[in-house]
Amino acid sequence: MVEQKRYALFLATLDSEFVKKTYGGYHNVFVETFGDEGEHWDSFRVVEGEFPEEKDLEKYDGFVISGSSHDSFENDPWILRLCEIVKKLDEMKKKVLGICFGHQIIARVRGGTVGRARKGPELKLADITIVKDAITPGSYFGNEIPDSLAIIKLHQDEVLVLPETAKVLAYSDKYEVEMFTIEDHFFCIQGHPEYNRDILFEIVDRVLRLGYITQEMADSAKATLENRGADRKLLETICKNFLKRQSSS
Repeated sequence: MVEQKRYALFLATLDSEFVKKTYGGYHNVFVETFGDEGEHWDSFRVVEGEFPEEKDLEKYDGFVISGSSHDSFENDPWILRLCEIVKKLDEMKKKVLGICFGHQIIARVRGGTVGRARKGPELKLADITIVKDAITPGSYFGNEIPDSLAIIKLHQDEVLVLPETAKVLAYSDKYEVEMFTIEDHFFCIQGHPEYNRDILFEIVDRVLRLGYITQEMADSAKATLENRGADRKLLETICKNFLKRQSSS
């Protein structure tokens, strides 16, 4: 009998009412994107201080760290605890997929610098340019490596200085580091492969209501998704290949 694969999701964000009502929570959004039938996925709400026991880390085949409205460079107790766990996973060479905040946390843990985005926040569907020379054909990307990918972006921080051992896989006109890998066990993406149009629109409406963005910014964010969508299928495949294959990038 094939042993069931186990994955752990570190949720650095709370469920919005919309996500709870529509999807039953972010756990389901992530598992629907990155999970396959027959796998076991556990969620730990790290933003509320919920973490696995260190002795239990060994039983997982891979980990996903979500985005967050918190800053990855802060020193809140839960953020420092998350950094400690990521250090441990690094030593164990466990596969970790870092998304947005998770991407920045991994850079921080490995000696990079994270901080406020130099060219300002981003809230839209954006194109990122793939560094084709940095990717081996037949790796997580498959045999056809795209020139660019459309991905939903929602962040005000960025990786300012990459860890020494990191390899940039994508950049954009606003940010130098959109995607990077470290060895074979860390894969990091600044954008949100798990977000769809509805989730982005709901977040835009919410931050507009709270007064964090202007009506103009809200309209322009929504306009980016008017005539096209994110390359969700391809992003999903790349992330799944990373989590589930023993291939080098």
